[in-house]
This record gives sequence, structure tokens and C-alpha cells, in this order.
Amino acid sequence: MLYWLTGLSDGGDVFNLFRYITMRAGGAFFTALIFGFIFGRPLINLLRRRQGKGQPIREDGPEGHFAKAGTPTMGGLLILTALLTSTLLWARLDNPYVWIVLFVTFAYGAIGFADDYSKVSKATTAGVSGRVRLLLGFIIAFIASVWAAYVHPDELSNQLALPVFKDVLLNFGYFYIPFAMFVIVGAANSVNLTDGLDGLAIMPVMIAAGTLGSIAYVVGRVDFTEYLGLHYVPGTGELLVFVAALIGGGLGFLWYNAPPAAVFMGDTGSLALGGALGAIAVATKHEIVLGIVGGLFVVEALSVIIQVLYFKRTGKRVFLMAPIHHHYEKKGWAEPTIVIRFWIISLILALIGLATLKLR
Repeated sequence: MLYWLTGLSDGGDVFNLFRYITMRAGGAFFTALIFGFIFGRPLINLLRRRQGKGQPIREDGPEGHFAKAGTPTMGGLLILTALLTSTLLWARLDNPYVWIVLFVTFAYGAIGFADDYSKVSKATTAGVSGRVRLLLGFIIAFIASVWAAYVHPDELSNQLALPVFKDVLLNFGYFYIPFAMFVIVGAANSVNLTDGLDGLAIMPVMIAAGTLGSIAYVVGRVDFTEYLGLHYVPGTGELLVFVAALIGGGLGFLWYNAPPAAVFMGDTGSLALGGALGAIAVATKHEIVLGIVGGLFVVEALSVIIQVLYFKRTGKRVFLMAPIHHHYEKKGWAEPTIVIRFWIISLILALIGLATLKLR
């Protein structure tokens, strides 16, 4: 919205600063961060009053989690409201990629909100049916994937770009849409599975988002793409503003989610943020790189799949408990130890993902 102030510029005044994506990204970051600090505590108090007993705790979960009973959930609302406010204020609203990612983020956030509301209102861990959630998720992903394929340049539409092998484009044709849908749905649900310990999901989300935001800025500039040998996707640089708002809102949330958490993100936040990562990857044509920078989420999801399939086949478990962060809890690792080590792994994977931009 503030970009429109550039119409008042003669090229040498303060209004000209709003032309620069990096300047507006900085503004979005601080706006979302301050928003989180100001409204975080009032929102938590409101959620505590409305939810009473807070998020239901799984009876078959780690014993240490029973001490968290009464902690309110739906803290993702803080991230999403900060994110929306900052993005609408600082981003160019004529950019289709911004609207694609916003659509996915808040549509998945709505699914997560319905799930969280069902849990706290009925005092059960069941929530909305998994099949319903998955169906709605695929519908949202289908719309976003078709939308992205439509706005991509003709030479990239329905094509899969590969990291390292930068001259290679795989023509998926009509199969690209199901592939992109899988990326978005997979990212949303993987982040959702990771959100099981205080502060565990939000920091890796911010690390992955920061990486993808940097990639979006790079592939949105023709000079950078020529130097690095990447595919130019005009307009994606504006997603850096969205990502900066996400990181600012995420840090504001982490202030209250740090152990011991005063509020949980809930499916409201985890599904929305995971969907956002998937949508950014599809928009920037870096779907494979998401699998690298979001490798922690992939491992969390795979641990659940392996556990379920192996148990159905043999009646035995591979892990003490899935997702895998609960396995380490069962082994006696302290919660902060698991969280910080997983953060470190996420940072390493992000650096590897960034390195693929330069490798040739």
C-alpha cells in the first residue's frame, strides 16, 4: 500500500525509498515485530479467557506434556494478523505472487482455526476429520497451483527447475499441477507435525522462509539470475516483503512461545505457515530446494509415515513415539535440547539450500 507513495516522488526525495523492495521488507519486518509485541499479551489473555482449559493434551503423549495443561492455543492468530497487516501495508498489491501466497496462507489458516476451535470447544484432541482437512487442503493447493502456472512466464509454466543443474527444465505438462499441489499440501502438513514442542516449529519456519525469501528476491532480478545462471521469474522479488513480515511476526510470537510457552501456535499457525512455504517454493520454481531447506519438516513427516506403515505391517514400532521429536523425548532428552538442536539442523540445511544457488 505504501508503495503508492512513490507516485508523489520526483526521484530524489523520501518517497522514492518506497520503490526499493529491501526498504519495504525492512519496514514489514519491524511492523510485524512491533505488532506482535503490542498485541501478543492481550491476545493470549483473550484466548485464555475464551478457551478455559486450553489445548487438550494427548493422554498417550510424553509425560512431561501434562504440565502444559491449560496453555491456550490458536497463537497462530498473532502471527497471521501481524503478517497480513504488514504485507498489505508494505507490499505491492498489484503483484500476483503476493496474492497467491496470501491466499494459501490464510486459507490453510482457516482450516487450522476450525480444527483448533473444534478441539478446544469439545475438549478433545480429535478436531476436524483428517480426510476433510486433506480434501480442503488439496482444493486450496489446486487453485494456487493453477494460478501460479498461469502467471509464470511461458517458458517456465508447468516446468520443474532443478538445483545445481540449472540449465535443465523438466516439462511436466499437466502433471505439474498435481506435483505443485503435493508440494503445498506436504509442506503444510509437515510443519503441522513438527509443531509439538515449545518453539520447535516457528524457528525452522522462519529459517526456511528467510532462505526462500532470499531466493525469491534473487530470481526476481534479471541481473542476479544472469550472474548465477538461474531462471528469471519476474515479480517474485516482492515475496521478500511477505517473508520479512512472516519473520517479524514469528519473532513476536516466539517471545511468548519460548519455553515454557504462554501460548501454542496451534494448527491455525502451523498449517498456514507450512502452506506459505510451499506456495513460495512453487512461485519461485524452487520446489526441490524447499525439500532441502525444509528437510527437518520432511524428516518429521517421514517419521510418522514410517511409524504407521511399519506398525500396520508388523505390530511393532520403529520409533518410541512419532513424530521423531517425541522419540527423543521418550529417550530422555530435555525439551530445550531437542528444540535447539533441531534449530541448528534447520540452519545447516538452509545454508545448503542457499549454496545450490551458486553451485553449477
